[in-house]
Amino acid sequence: QVQLVESGGGLAQPGGSLTLSCAASGNIFSINFMAWYRQAPGQERELIADITRYGATKYADSVKGRFTITRDDPKKMAYLQMNNLKPDATGVYFCSANVWVAGGAADDYWGQGTQVTVSS
Repeated sequence: QVQLVESGGGLAQPGGSLTLSCAASGNIFSINFMAWYRQAPGQERELIADITRYGATKYADSVKGRFTITRDDPKKMAYLQMNNLKPDATGVYFCSANVWVAGGAADDYWGQGTQVTVSS
């Protein structure tokens, strides 16, 4: 019913920047919060940033001041601007959204993830 597709991952040098995008599609009535998670090799998935439908944002302490989450509701998109990247940013980044399905209830959905590697 709802699909989330991430893009924008790749290889970046320490100190560099990347912008991740998340496109939502399907039988969507409205999107509540949207979030980005990261799963580093051998570690559990962790919340990096989230944004409510009203634009309120929250960040993990490790990325505050360097990462920015935004959303474009008419386009059903979320973005994660990542600046001053460090090697510990390496991992698979997943987009998640709480979505009201048309004619249905709200539920959480996940994308397949996009790989980010920070290395010189």
